[in-house]
Amino acid sequence: MNGSFKLRPYQQEAVDATLRHFRQSDESAVIVLPTGAGKSLVIAELARLARRKILVLTHVKELVEQNHAKYESYGLAGGIFSAGLKRKESQHQVTFASVQSVAANLDQFRDEYSLVIIDECHRVSGEDTSQYQRIIELLRQQNDALKVLGLTATPYRLAMGWIYRYHYRGFVRGSSEDDKPFVHCIYELPLSYMINRGYLTKPELVNAAVAQYDFSALAQDRFGEYAEKDVNQLLSKHKRVTRAIVEQVMELAAERQGVMIFAATVDHAREITGYLPEQQTALVTGATDQKDRDQLIQRFKQRQLKYLANVSVLTTGFDAPHVDFIAILRPTQSVSLYQQIVGRGLRLDDGKQDCLVIDYAGNSVNLHHPEVGEPKPSPDSEPVQVFCPGCGFANIFWGKTDSDGRVIEHYGRRCQGLLEPAEEEGAAGLRPEQCDYRFRFKECPHCGAENDIAARNCHQCRQAIIDPDDQLRDALKLKDAMVIRCAGITLSVAGSKLKITYHGEDGEELSESFDFSKPAQRAVFNKLFGRRFANSQAPKTFNKAEEVLELQALLPAPDFVIARKQKHYWQVQERMFDYQGSYRMANEA
Repeated sequence: MNGSFKLRPYQQEAVDATLRHFRQSDESAVIVLPTGAGKSLVIAELARLARRKILVLTHVKELVEQNHAKYESYGLAGGIFSAGLKRKESQHQVTFASVQSVAANLDQFRDEYSLVIIDECHRVSGEDTSQYQRIIELLRQQNDALKVLGLTATPYRLAMGWIYRYHYRGFVRGSSEDDKPFVHCIYELPLSYMINRGYLTKPELVNAAVAQYDFSALAQDRFGEYAEKDVNQLLSKHKRVTRAIVEQVMELAAERQGVMIFAATVDHAREITGYLPEQQTALVTGATDQKDRDQLIQRFKQRQLKYLANVSVLTTGFDAPHVDFIAILRPTQSVSLYQQIVGRGLRLDDGKQDCLVIDYAGNSVNLHHPEVGEPKPSPDSEPVQVFCPGCGFANIFWGKTDSDGRVIEHYGRRCQGLLEPAEEEGAAGLRPEQCDYRFRFKECPHCGAENDIAARNCHQCRQAIIDPDDQLRDALKLKDAMVIRCAGITLSVAGSKLKITYHGEDGEELSESFDFSKPAQRAVFNKLFGRRFANSQAPKTFNKAEEVLELQALLPAPDFVIARKQKHYWQVQERMFDYQGSYRMANEA
């Protein structure tokens, strides 16, 4: 290997994992390395080893330039295809390109490429019409064995969840119906590994000692972000808070080398910079002229400026190792974005001991914990570990814990564990199957199979499953039916009979009994309640009514109960668990 760069052990492992995977498969793959781990070196080494044409894509010119420079440091020549860099070279064996420029000039990429490498690949959507997918489709027409490799620090998108399906450590992400742009994650390194081994600077996470913004009342879009108008309106009422925050930032920055401030909106950023020393401050937004932007960033990197404020533009492709103070004044629900922001301050630099990180927006993000892959169901949710009763796999779901750290609730649907195919004739080469254990499920009325709670057709018998909204709508139309939003249940025992009373949020009550001396009734109870016992983390088969009474705190309550009027009583006909639909549930606003 030429040049002055030597791969770190984990970078070599990532390269080896790539070679191993693509010798066995043409399916797309992802490498996950934290910000600052040197993805450009991994890219350069893979490009150096290649014998046929390679295209390296990314979304910003800074990364095109950076990846190209690392490759040329090996003493090799590569091309650049980027309008922003005023170069359009596609004749080299290895071309470093911006996705926008290639998508606008597809006719120049009709050669046979063996590999496409996508840096910051969490930006790739699953949509066929996206720029990335159009490029891949064109290259596949020239070579149906085209390999596609993505690299990212944050392998998830808020609206999609995880960007891959199978993980090399033996688990899956999302349901089989999800459309993922990549198939396999073949190598992953956590942020804590890099920090503990001295490859990255330690983040010093400090709670703001002054008032914080409270964005909790604002509505979010499906990406977890907020409308600029709403944010500006809220911030305009809290100018004193902004001023107090900036004054604290300046006070704490006295011993710091470089300060990056992440603002919520352009108006907000202008207000912030108005309080900072003019001669030491720069502001970069999406509207900043490219030449001015390059000049301001260069001055900051050369330490002629101390404060660099920005709005959504310096989260990737920006490298200033001396940054040792990150001030977050913008809200986000994206762990991915949060990690990218903090990552700007984690690169090593001479004399740098740590990087001060203060979140003034109350984002409550656990920097070291991976994204769960689903939108946060409630502000007080946290990642929790849930073991599968079926295969023993340790799942990570959103959930809640008590003061002792025990999981009291979680929102997982299906076990993410992968099971190896049975060792039998013809099984060689078969892909591992996802564990079929479901924590939340909808039972098929035709064959009894457990399905995902959003399923329209049974995965086993393919029959249509009645939509719960249709059931509720039909029941509400009937004069002899009662529908209650169940706010809780109480139990009582008389002999072998267990009586369950369902309490509606407005005081209504419905009840039914199960006689545990009769096997059929006992089986129905266990199928309804025992299977879902303790959030389905510990399904239980009850043999006596008294056993249920002793453990009633862990018994689940349905979301809705539907009953029909008989002569002198109401008969419960349907209990809806794990409801997802348009009707409001008990105690919801």
